Amino acid sequence: MAYDVYILASRRDGAIYVGVTNDIIRRIFEHRSKAVSGFTSKYNITRLVWFEIYNDPVSAITREKELKKWKRAWKTKLIEKNNPNWDDLYDSICN
Repeated sequence: MAYDVYILASRRDGAIYVGVTNDIIRRIFEHRSKAVSGFTSKYNITRLVWFEIYNDPVSAITREKELKKWKRAWKTKLIEKNNPNWDDLYDSICN
């Protein structure tokens, strides 16, 4: 089973959210449809801008916790390394 660590954004330079899941398509859909009330639904954070895949949950959770401690500038660099325009990657993983 794969585990994904991901970053969502409301827009470039907007609010961001770091999460972890074992079903990224389902989880991002939940964020996008505001199925669960909370931070992402409150601030309309729905754009998948970055993700990494791990083979075990411990590694994924460790990485998520690490990223949550990072400064915003570091997260921005991480996103822009492979996604300089902050494009929504959701459609590309649904195929």
